Amino acid sequence: MRKIVVEVVGVEPPCPRCRKALEVVYRAVKELGLEDRVSVVKLNANSQDVVAKYGTLLTPAIIVNGVVRVLGRVPDKDEVIDILKEAIRSEEGVEES
Repeated sequence: MRKIVVEVVGVEPPCPRCRKALEVVYRAVKELGLEDRVSVVKLNANSQDVVAKYGTLLTPAIIVNGVVRVLGRVPDKDEVIDILKEAIRSEEGVEES
């Protein structure tokens, strides 16, 4: 079972929206009980590595397993839960092949 990587891209120091996006991701992971399966990584939108990897991003951005899923807004917890469930189904489908 591979880990799901959720990258939350925001500015440093974090603005209120970027801070809230990170909080929503953590709450969704906890509610689903996926702390051992999901790795949450906070990235700085001004980092050259982040810009090179994803291009110029609006913040906050939420990226799941390398795919930008939310851009320029704070999602609600239910949306993040749906995104995480989809990522799990996708990973399980890959493992069954």
